[in-house]
Amino acid sequence: MKDSSEDMQAAMARSAEDASAYLRSLSNPSRLLLLCQLIDGEKSVGELEVALGLGQAYVSQQLARLRTDGLVVAAKDGRIVRYSIADPRAVSLLEVLYELFCAPGKPDE
Repeated sequence: MKDSSEDMQAAMARSAEDASAYLRSLSNPSRLLLLCQLIDGEKSVGELEVALGLGQAYVSQQLARLRTDGLVVAAKDGRIVRYSIADPRAVSLLEVLYELFCAPGKPDE
């Protein structure tokens, strides 16, 4: 019979795998910027293209990866596809990343 220490270690190992997969999805700067654009609400692919200065094919490719990873959801409105953040953990993580790397007065400024 496993003791609680072994159960806890197994649970931590599973959580570490989950966190690692989550961070891999965010490790691409463009995907991270796409999520930052979506933090205030849903946007179309066209709006995201303009905001980030990226091409439609690349934006769609990165959104597809984020959708596969469960970070965004797509809703079709006629011919327009609108994306929004699906996982509330992403919002929390983006807020922390903003504070650490983007907020005025961050430590390296």
